[in-house]
Amino acid sequence: MKYVKRNIETTITKAVKQFPALIVTGPRQSGKTTLLKHLFSKTHNYVSLDDPDVRLMANQDPGLFLENHPAPVIIDEVQYAPGLFSFLKMQIDQNRTKKGQFLLTGSQSFPLMAKVGESLAGRIAVFTLLSFSIKEQMWNTKKADQEKLKSMVLRGGYPEVAVDKKIDLKLWFNGYLQTYLERDVRNLRQIGDLTDYQRFLELLASLDGQVLRLSEISRDLGVAVNTVKAWVSILEACNQIYLVKPFYKNKGKRIIKS
Repeated sequence: MKYVKRNIETTITKAVKQFPALIVTGPRQSGKTTLLKHLFSKTHNYVSLDDPDVRLMANQDPGLFLENHPAPVIIDEVQYAPGLFSFLKMQIDQNRTKKGQFLLTGSQSFPLMAKVGESLAGRIAVFTLLSFSIKEQMWNTKKADQEKLKSMVLRGGYPEVAVDKKIDLKLWFNGYLQTYLERDVRNLRQIGDLTDYQRFLELLASLDGQVLRLSEISRDLGVAVNTVKAWVSILEACNQIYLVKPFYKNKGKRIIKS
C-alpha cells in the first residue's frame, strides 16, 4: 500500500527534537504505526506489544524489556503494558536532555493518558491521529470531482480502505467491528451482552451529528441510562466518537447544556 502524507508530519518531526518521548494516540487502523515507521525507521528500532510474548515480557519485567529494546525505539500499542510507564520515566530522567528516545503509539486514549499523566508529564509530547482528512486524500489530486468526493464519503478515511479500492467495504468494516468488540471493549469494561452493545453502536451511528439524548437511547434499547453513559465513554476512550460540546456566549449555560 502506498504511503499517503499526513498533515501532522512536520509537527511530529519538530516534537521529536524537543521532547524525550512522544505518543500518538487514535483509533485502530488510523495509520499511527505507519506514520512513525515512515518518519523514523532509519533512526529508531521498532517493537510491538501486539506480540503476546513481547507483551508478556513488558508486563512481567519492564526493565528487562527496555534492556532488550533500547532507545531510540518505537513502542507500538503501549497500552498493553501499563507498568512500563514508570520505567520509561526512570530511563528518561537518567538523560533528560536526550530527545526523541521513546516514540509510543496507543489506541485507548482515556486509560492510556491517565498513565501518561502519572509518569511522563512534562517529558512527552502528545498527538492524536485520526483517519485521513479530505485534504490528505487529495494530496495527489488536482481537482476534486463529485464522484471522487462521493467515494471518499462512502469509503471513509481509514487508510487501508481509502487507498486500496479493491477491498470490500462490508467485509473490512465487519472485521474492524469484531476486532474493536473483542479487544478494545473487553479490555476497558466487562460488557455482559455484546448483542445489546452492537445494537447501541448501530443506533448511535444513525444519530451522527445530532443532539445526544441519553434517556431516549436508553428507552429505545431497553437498558439503564447509566449503562448508556458507560458505553458512550468506552467509544470515547477508543477514539471511535467525539462529542461536540454546545456553544453559548454564557459559559455557565454552556456547561449546564453540555
